[in-house]
Order: sequence, then structure tokens, then C-alpha cells
Amino acid sequence: MNGGGSQEDLYDEFGNYIGPDLASSDEESSDDDDDASEASSDNNDDGHDNDDDQHSVVSEMEIDGDNNNQLSLPTDVTGSSIGVGVAAPANQIVLHEDKVHYPSASTIYGPNVTTAVLDEDAMDISQPILPPEPEHEPSLVASKTAAAAGHDESNQKVPEEYLTTLCDNIRTKRGVALVGNLHSGKSTLIDLLIQHTLYDPTKGKEERKKKGNGHDDMDSRYTDTTPLERSTQMSLQSTPITLPLSTSKKTHAVTLFDNPGHIQFHDESVSTLRLSDGCIVVLDVIEGLTLHDEMLIRHTITEGLPMVLVLNKMDRLMTDAKLPVDDAYYKIRHVLEQVNVLLSSVDVLKRYPKFCPTKNVAFASALHGWVVSLESMAEMYVDHVEDGEDSDEENNGDYDNDNGNDNGMGAMGRYGRGALGKNLTVEEFAKRLWGNTYLDPSSRRFKKRSSDCNPGNTSRTFCQFVLEPIYKIYTACLGEAEKDVSKILRSVGVHLTRDQLRSSSSVLLRAALEKFFADASGLVNLIVKNVPTPAAATVGKVSRCYTGAINTPVGKAMLKSDPNGPLMINVTKLYAFHKSGQGIEGGVAGQTFSALGRIYSGSVKAGDKVRVLGEAYSPDDDEDMAFATVEAVSIPRGRFRTEVTVARAGSWVLLDGIDANITKTATITSVKRGESSASADVEIFTPLKFTQAGGESVMKLSVEPFNPSELPKMVEGLRRVSKTYPMVRTRVEESGEHVLFGTGELYLNCAMHDLRHVYSDIE
Repeated sequence: MNGGGSQEDLYDEFGNYIGPDLASSDEESSDDDDDASEASSDNNDDGHDNDDDQHSVVSEMEIDGDNNNQLSLPTDVTGSSIGVGVAAPANQIVLHEDKVHYPSASTIYGPNVTTAVLDEDAMDISQPILPPEPEHEPSLVASKTAAAAGHDESNQKVPEEYLTTLCDNIRTKRGVALVGNLHSGKSTLIDLLIQHTLYDPTKGKEERKKKGNGHDDMDSRYTDTTPLERSTQMSLQSTPITLPLSTSKKTHAVTLFDNPGHIQFHDESVSTLRLSDGCIVVLDVIEGLTLHDEMLIRHTITEGLPMVLVLNKMDRLMTDAKLPVDDAYYKIRHVLEQVNVLLSSVDVLKRYPKFCPTKNVAFASALHGWVVSLESMAEMYVDHVEDGEDSDEENNGDYDNDNGNDNGMGAMGRYGRGALGKNLTVEEFAKRLWGNTYLDPSSRRFKKRSSDCNPGNTSRTFCQFVLEPIYKIYTACLGEAEKDVSKILRSVGVHLTRDQLRSSSSVLLRAALEKFFADASGLVNLIVKNVPTPAAATVGKVSRCYTGAINTPVGKAMLKSDPNGPLMINVTKLYAFHKSGQGIEGGVAGQTFSALGRIYSGSVKAGDKVRVLGEAYSPDDDEDMAFATVEAVSIPRGRFRTEVTVARAGSWVLLDGIDANITKTATITSVKRGESSASADVEIFTPLKFTQAGGESVMKLSVEPFNPSELPKMVEGLRRVSKTYPMVRTRVEESGEHVLFGTGELYLNCAMHDLRHVYSDIE
């Protein structure tokens, strides 16, 4: 190489440095030939083949005597190998894609280690190569036992065995659906009823609160069971719960269906109204009658169900509206007139009585823990009157325009015998607690006009005996000192502890009102009186919902609610439960469903083989029919279930193991084709009709998976979503896209949330 030269030769004519001249190709080739001859002579002497390269390390390769084409790795001075594997011949051409720049994973980690090879940029830098186990959102409907759901059975007033006995007696059970507008207080009202079934509602509350996420999920909004419901503070699906509720005389097993109040979830109310025997309409007394309330009342009349009206949030009359007692009465009367006008316009046949506080109306403040009817208020006054108080004067109990039973015995109260007058019973006094009725303080007679009383400014009996005591308790708890509050409450028989008197106003109000009203027997009495037993309600429900003839053996068995007849169950709702029923660790949510149904005839138990008749079934076309085996029969209890050995006609049950062939609704029967003459008489119950909501869903959403390979999982998830949402429809367009139909944006948002996190785990 010519490394010399003058200084000027190192620069070009523009002054740029170009360096010395490079060696010519002839000199390079001569140098390579010299190197090759030297390497050949070395190989002849030492048996090694050397190849000099100015860009790599010199390697020596030993020629195997047995196989001239097999070359071993170079050895060091001691003769030991300094490499691993078999080297390629020196003259072999190696393609670029075949070059090995790094040792393989099996060479480094060993042959027993499984390795994953990922292409470059195939995954996001924040995404782990081995993702953790998916954590499914916790559902509070995961367990089948009260203990697993966090309930202390020793705190229950009625044991589980006695409750199952009540559910087995067709005369001591009722099925009622709670409907109403959004945030009218339906879930809170059920919380109130649950508290009256416990000895101590606060037992274990602090421990459960510490285990939660800073809020008390186990004690408030008990029927909001999903994480989405608890995060949005809104009921999004119907929840059945069976409670042992007591009247003033006996205990009944009442199955309540808590329904969402949002108008887009009207389909949930429709599905439960089909199964129930009665309806409780919950209204916000301040908001009055809303559009969704009108839709619900119209559909209830279509189903032919009796109704009980609950005017909830009575506390808002005092705390928000700050109405005087008389104005509060006019506000309540105005709301009742609104509902009665709607009832008259819809009920053309005049089958329904008007809503009247003396018959089918209750007043409540579920937030502050009280619900009362006029009859329960009359019982309270009877309880506080001594036996001989009214016996001194013979005519003190007389009243105008009434011919009471003058037996001199008085009425029997909850705590002893007593009456406001000799001829005045609890029922008669309750009738005079509403309307233009006044009690003359001087003559102790009931008058129809205030001017007939002395003094002439006497208040109505409803204001005097119902509203004024409530107003006084609210006024004392919100504005009086501790000593005055204790004095006022003691005068009405309410004794609170010092800690309760010194607590916040909301806690003080709830404690005082719960002890003043004692229980919820007033509402339970209205349910028992107005809602018929399952045996009495079956006649009307079968004639409206059953598509077959009722003069057949199957129809006659349903009309009689015959527990020994052929099995006939109407299923209208599917609920997703954990497969094993033992909590989050025991199974995956959304894989199996429990079918909610009402038994019209026959009996069902675990292990029975049944026929599942779909909505498209007919005796002439049995394509939409399948056979299934009942795995479990349970009584719905809200966040848990109570399994029973057998369920008879007139019961509301959850059935496991029959959901595979159910899309929306189904008819479950044990009658096999060709087995008897009754086989040809089996028809299905009519599918649900959403006439008040337009008939079908109109808002659609195109759905596709983020990863195209997960399309089968998305299709299966859409099928499961369609099972749980009554008005959801899915369709595949001609373009191949999957379309989801719903009633609105919130409805579709909830369906997509369940599709992502519950039923398919895809994005």
C-alpha cells in the first residue's frame, strides 16, 4: 500500500481532505495469493487450515481423516475444543437469511425450557408477553348459600327451613313486581323490607364495609348485584328476591321483582310482569306521574294484574319542598288524581278500583326507613289508648252517618286491647283518615265540614293523625336541641340511646322513625289483601298467556294449579350465574344461565328430564324443541339462592341446566310426544310483547372484534347477550358485519359492557 505522498496529494482542488491513495487491486490480489500459499504450507505441516481475514478472528479447523467433508471445531493448544457444534466448510456459501448471529434459545436455556419467539413490533411495548390470568368482574350473585353470600343465618328472624315451607304452601305466598320511574326508590324500599326480616340490621355492617371498596355494598341497594349497577347507582336488570314478610296476623313468603326504572330498560319490567300476580307502582310524590309510569300502568292493565300504589319520598315534602301540612295533603291528593285519571282512560271495562289511601295506597320514605298505610296508622292510635279511657262517656265514640257494631269491646291492637271509641274499630277509623273528614274536638264526632266543628279551624283527620306526627318528628330531629328531641320523642313512645341522639341528623331521623313506625306491616297488609294467591291468579294468567285451549287436560291442570298434573313452566328471563356457584374462584361468569320461571302445574326437581319448547314451536313443527335435564331448582333470594328438593305449582323458581336452547322465552314441560293423549294438547306460552315500547328495538350498533381472529368468540358473546336482554336483537348484514339492536344509547352501552367483560372477554 502506498502510504506516502506529498501533503498536497491529501487534498483535492477545492481543499477537501481526500486522504492517501488506496492500494491497487493488483497489489491486493498478489497479497491474497501470498497469504493463501502460506496457509497451504501450514496445513501440510500441522494438519490445520488457517484463513486470515482482517475483519474476523483467525480460526483453525481440523480435517477429519475418515470424512474429508466433515470438519471439526478448532482446538486450543491443549487440544480441547473451543466451540460448540459442527463448522461449515470454508468454501460454503451462506445466505444472509441463514446466517446465525446469536445462539439459539435452546442452546442457552437448555432443551427442557419452552420459549416463545415473537416477531418485531408484533406487540405493544406495554403489553406483556405472557399476560396474567383474566380477572372477571365480581358478581354478588355468585353463591347459592346465605353463608357464602356473607349472611349470618342466626340474624334471620325466619330460618331457611321455615321459608321453604312457606314457599311450598300455595296460600302463604305472593308474587309481586316493583315498577316505577328512575330513582323512585324501589331498590331502597326492598332494602327497608329486608331490614325488617333481621334481628339486628347493623350486625356485621362495619366488618363488611371494611372488606369492600369503601362503600357498603352488602347493606345498601341489595338488589343491585352487578358491578355496573353499583358503579352507575342504577338498576339495570330485574332481580327476584323472596322474603318472609309478616302482617299483623301471619307471615307470608313474598317474591319481589325489583325492576329498573330507566325507560330504556322497560323490557325488564315486561318480563317480570308476565310472571307476577300483582304489581306495586312506586311513585316519587314530588315528581308525580311520569311518562314511564304511564307506560308501566298501561302494560299492567294489559296483563290484568292488581296494583298497589306506594307514594315514596314523603320526606321531600318537608325537606325539599318545605310544604305546610295542608299543602302537603293537597299535593298528595293531586298525585292520586293524576293516576286515577290515567286509570279511567285506560281501563275501559272499569275492572280496576281507583287508587284510594283507604284501600290500596301506602306512604313511605324508604331513605329514612318507614312505610305506612292508613290502617297501620289506625292500629298505632288504638295501641296507645287504654281500655277504659272512652268508657266514661257513652256517646263519645258516636260519629255521623255510620252504624258501627256497638259491642263495647273496642278493637284489638298490637300491644293490647283499646279503641278510640266504643263503636270505632281500626277498620272504621282508617276509613275516616282520608278525604274531607274532621274530628270535632268538643263532641268527638266526625264531621264532613270544618265549619261544623268547634273550633271551626279544625284540620282534616289525615293532616291531624298522619302528617302532623311525622312533621313533628322531622322538625324535632332537624332543628331542636338534644334534650328537646329526647323529650318530644319520649312523648310518642320513642326511646333512643345517647349516641343516637348525638349522631347526625340523617342517622337520628332514621333511628327515630324506624322505632316510631316499628315495622312494614302496613305495606304487607296491602299486598296480601290486593294481590291474589297463585291459585286464584292462575285462571286469568292462563287465559291471557297460554296459546292452547284451556279445556284440554293440560289446560285444566293449569287452571287448578295441580301439583300432580303435567309440568308446565313459563320462562321469561335468564340470569348469568357462576358455573359452580361457589364464588369467583369456582367458575367463570356468563358461561351458564339460570332460567327464571313460574310453575303453572306439576312439580319439578333436580334430575327431571324435560322438554324445552322455544318461541317458534308448534305441534305441527317441533324443530324448536330440545330435551334437557334439570340440574338444580332454587328459590331466588337476591344475591344468593336457596336450593330446594322439589318445587310445586304456584312457585317462582330458578332452574339450572336448561338454558342451552332458550333464546328469549320458553315453555318447559315434561309431557312427551306420543306418551299420552295429552301430548297433542301442549302449546307454548305467548312470547313477550313490548307494545308500550314500540314493539322492537330500533337503534343499531355495528360490532366487530379488534382482533379478527376473535370473531367466533364475539359471535358467541352476542348470543349470550341476546339471552339476557329481552329486547336485544342481533343480525348479520349482507356486507358481513354484525349488528346489535337496542332501545337506546344507555341500553346498548350496558350490552357492550357485558359483551366485553362478562360474556366474551374481547375488545
